[in-house]
Amino acid sequence: MKFVKTDDLKYGMRIARPIYNKKGVLLYERDSKLTDAAINSIKNFGLIGIFILEPAEPCPPMSEDDIEFERFQTVQVYAIEAELKEIIGSKRTKKIDNIVAAITKSYGHLSKKINFTQNLRSKEDFVYKHSLNVAILAAMMCHRMNVPVDEIEDIITAAIVHDIGKLMISDSLLREAKEEDLDSIYESGQVAGFEFIDQVFTNPNIRRICQQTQRALADLRDNNLSDNIKVVTGTKVLLVAEVFDAMTAMSNTEGPKSEVEALRFFAHNPEVFNKRAVEGLIDSINILGPGTCVELTSGEKALVISINPSDVLRPMVLMFSTNEIIDLSNRTLFDDIEIADIMKSMDNRYVMDQGAINDN
Repeated sequence: MKFVKTDDLKYGMRIARPIYNKKGVLLYERDSKLTDAAINSIKNFGLIGIFILEPAEPCPPMSEDDIEFERFQTVQVYAIEAELKEIIGSKRTKKIDNIVAAITKSYGHLSKKINFTQNLRSKEDFVYKHSLNVAILAAMMCHRMNVPVDEIEDIITAAIVHDIGKLMISDSLLREAKEEDLDSIYESGQVAGFEFIDQVFTNPNIRRICQQTQRALADLRDNNLSDNIKVVTGTKVLLVAEVFDAMTAMSNTEGPKSEVEALRFFAHNPEVFNKRAVEGLIDSINILGPGTCVELTSGEKALVISINPSDVLRPMVLMFSTNEIIDLSNRTLFDDIEIADIMKSMDNRYVMDQGAINDN
């Protein structure tokens, strides 16, 4: 599977992931071949590109839950874009309660983990896609952490609007800015957006969560941390969801970090990232599940065959070189070996057929 920019799409290429319109109607099924009309439609949608299967590559398995997750993302990204533009234009909310309710209904009560797949982001849509993913992660984490119901709505709302200030930065400033200055420009816009959030929402907890999150991340970046950062529960959730999505997301300029790298980052910064919130994330999404190909610190490659519920980074694996099964949770034998990183396809989805693993 590879990402192909819209201008480079060719007749006959096979689509790797389904394409939906803003209402969630399936337009092009995966494994279908591109036609000239389909290419023109993709250009008209404003997509910067799509994932394409290699000529001899089989279509990777996707569960119904995976397919629904992608459809849900498409619909809600458009909804969030419209709502944030409405808030900026009128200083009033219109449908944010409906968006929060939809996210809560679909992902705030799950008893199982999901495959958290990422979508490619452009400069035009990265805020909307990031905000949605942070909100989905927050909803799942809140459920696992048994956060009181009256707090969950505030947390999901904060996740949706926390980056609204970035959308208020002038296009001319962004066009003229140097690449190395963009991060500081976006951060300044985000800080300015907190005043705007305070004007729009009467509930002060929305701004509090957003502002505490930004300050904690700024302190982390500047290495200005205290031993015990006092923040509300919503901030603990948003910090983990925000950083996990930012690290593992794809863009058209750089590739994503792995889930393993993100978890290690959390573990190395316990003053910022609440342990229970990190556990809530791990309990919500599939990380190093059966079928994941990994690289070990020994330099060898292996296949995860069984998860480790008590330590997700130390599962049972099958060594490719020796066909030996080793249990990394057995520190007596394997304390000097651990997972270095994930070998994964570009869209973070496992390509191993789960049925094949179960049959063996």
